[in-house]
Amino acid sequence: MTLPVNFDSVGLDGILADWVCALRDQGVEAVLVLGPNPLGGRDQREVLAVHPPRLVAAAEALAESRDFGAGWRDSDAPLVAWQDISKSSFEQSSRWRRLWLAHGYQTLVRVAFSLPASRAFECFMFSPRAFADRSEAAVLAWSAFNVWPMLRRTIAEQRVGLSPRELESLNLAFEGLTARETAARMDCSERTVNYHLANAMAKLQTDNKLAAVQRACWIGLI
Repeated sequence: MTLPVNFDSVGLDGILADWVCALRDQGVEAVLVLGPNPLGGRDQREVLAVHPPRLVAAAEALAESRDFGAGWRDSDAPLVAWQDISKSSFEQSSRWRRLWLAHGYQTLVRVAFSLPASRAFECFMFSPRAFADRSEAAVLAWSAFNVWPMLRRTIAEQRVGLSPRELESLNLAFEGLTARETAARMDCSERTVNYHLANAMAKLQTDNKLAAVQRACWIGLI
C-alpha cells in the first residue's frame, strides 16, 4: 500500500512543464522527481512527478533500480551527478537505461535533497545530447535548487492533505515541543493539540507522533 500521488494535477504539471521550457536552451526535454516510499523500506523509492507523462514507465524503472539509491549515498558520492547514460561504467544493462535511451535521452543530471534516515528526494533532468563540460551540468543543478522549494511543496500537498493546524502541530513536534508547549504556541488546549496530532497520524498512516513527524519529512511536508 502506498500513499496516493496525483499525477493529473494542473498545478504540478504546470510547474514541470514550465521548468522544462526554461531548460530547453540547455537541451533538457524531460524531468523526473523521485522520493522515498514513506511506507516502504530504506531502498524503496516512488515516482512523484515526471514530465512529459509518456515517460512514466521509464521513470518507474529508474525508481525500482538501486542506482543512485541507498548504496550510492553510502559511497559518499556528491549530491549532484552528471552521467552519460549510454557510456556509464556500471550496470550497463540496467532496464531504466535502456528505456531512457529508447526514448532518445543520452545524458542526465541528478540533484539530491537529503532527508533523515538516509532518504532523499531526487530531481533528474534528461537531455537527448551529450554535454560538453561540467558547466552545462552546473546550470541544470542550480535550476533544480531554485525550483525545488515550490515543487516540493506542491508534491507534498497533493500526497497528504493536512489542515494548517495539523501541519503546525507536526512542525512544532518536529522542533521538539511537548503537547503543553505546542498548546501555548498555538493558543489552544492540549486536548486540541492532541486532536490535531491524532488526525495527522491517521492521514499519514502512523500510530505515534515520532513516526508521523518522520513520515511527514519523507513526504516533504516538513
